[in-house]
Amino acid sequence: MANQPISMQRIKQIIRYHHEGMAIKRIVKLTRTSRNTVKQYLLRYKKLGLAAAEIESLDQYTLHQLFSDAPPKELTKKDPRYERLEPLLPDIVKALRRRGMTIDKQWQIYASREVDHYQRTQFGAYIRQYIGRSKTSMLLEHRAGDKLYCDYTGDKLHLADTDTGELLPVEVFVGILPCSQLIYVRACYSQSTEDLVDCTRRCLEYLGGSPAAIVTDNLKASVIKSSKYEPRLNQAFESFGDHYSTAILPTRAYKPKDKALVEGAVNLVYQRIFSELDPLVFISLDELNKAIVPLLDALNRKSFKGEESRSERFEQMERSLLKPLPELVYELHQSRQATVMKNGHVNFSPDKHLYSVPFTYIGKQVRIVYTSEVVTVYHNYEPIAQHVRDYRRLRYTTDKNHLASNHRFMSEWNPDFFITKAAAYGASVAQYVEKLMDSKAHPEQGYKACLGVLNLAARVGAERIQRACQRADKYQNYSYWVIEDILTKKLDELDPESETLADEQQTPSHMNIRGNKYYQ
Repeated sequence: MANQPISMQRIKQIIRYHHEGMAIKRIVKLTRTSRNTVKQYLLRYKKLGLAAAEIESLDQYTLHQLFSDAPPKELTKKDPRYERLEPLLPDIVKALRRRGMTIDKQWQIYASREVDHYQRTQFGAYIRQYIGRSKTSMLLEHRAGDKLYCDYTGDKLHLADTDTGELLPVEVFVGILPCSQLIYVRACYSQSTEDLVDCTRRCLEYLGGSPAAIVTDNLKASVIKSSKYEPRLNQAFESFGDHYSTAILPTRAYKPKDKALVEGAVNLVYQRIFSELDPLVFISLDELNKAIVPLLDALNRKSFKGEESRSERFEQMERSLLKPLPELVYELHQSRQATVMKNGHVNFSPDKHLYSVPFTYIGKQVRIVYTSEVVTVYHNYEPIAQHVRDYRRLRYTTDKNHLASNHRFMSEWNPDFFITKAAAYGASVAQYVEKLMDSKAHPEQGYKACLGVLNLAARVGAERIQRACQRADKYQNYSYWVIEDILTKKLDELDPESETLADEQQTPSHMNIRGNKYYQ
């Protein structure tokens, strides 16, 4: 073999460049390896009969066994540092399975407890060597552009309800190309068929093409019935695969190692994305997914040790092997039957959300056709309303044009509406209306009273209504009836300066009144 041993990563680079048709002279220059060493490793590669993509998927330990004539370097028991480290290895590897745990963090714990300890690089090498020796699983071979693995994370991210402050859990979809290990992440409301279709579609758009097959977990959204031999697929998801010219391959039931790679990607998502998002608060799914994008890009751009990044591998090895996406975007359409309620809305049962339709259809049967983004209401096969889909439960989405004229006016009622209307008659009127609503337990309790005050203003004019509101505000009495009483009795026409409070009035002289001197 080569006179001077080189890293296993360097071997992968040599083979990759050779596979790309690069001349030996160029390979020697890029890898900074001698010509004889490059030739000898390429000769061994040809004898093995493995594809370049298969070499890429091998771990360091296996690669060493294939390309080195000498046995793997043995860890000497004479090193007291290793004698102290060896019994810790099983627990360290076990700890690495926990969410957010990395070799770096384990090394920091180890170094804090050992005075004479290994440095980070050597520590990591021993950990990986131990993992390589202890694993006996079959090595999976991954070809470029062949498969996309999909799954959901076990842990969830959250959205904050702006009304209640409650944290609502959302699912997180993860896709990975096993050859380049490029990762895609997106949050969604559920693991339903429509959300799975939407996330997978967006994943293919992120990749810019479709692989030969999509491997999913045995979710109800993709698999109706699991089987060792021929699982029954969800028809909607199967048609999605047909649209994008890709096969749907569920993982084998009770064989979790079939998807070990995507599970590793999930752990990486916990470390690089969840850890950054957990302290933050998001109020919408769109806002959350926008926050994921830069973190995902950073994850895919981060270089492997001694090699290129996931993004670079993808561009070099897989992008050109993906099938082009069709011009038409696949949209999963589903439908529900409903009856228009007396308030002019239909109840969309999947989300428990209510959407408005023209009031002339109250009491009639309609069909709701929906995608992940749009809800359309049909009557006798004619569309009568369309709304952007809102996933918030027990909320209303209302188009004011759908309401009757009296309902349309009432739908505009809010504190700002009445304050603005009152301000047209003067600042004192606006101030009084605002205080009137503040005096109620809920602003809506004051809406009718404010409407009454505005009607009085329209009848008597700005000058009188201002004086009436000023007089009522002086006595801190906030009510429609107070304003009406002042205007009816024309108390607004009295001169405020001539008025005195009862306790300030002069006591009249009378023989039956003793006066203040009587008690002195």
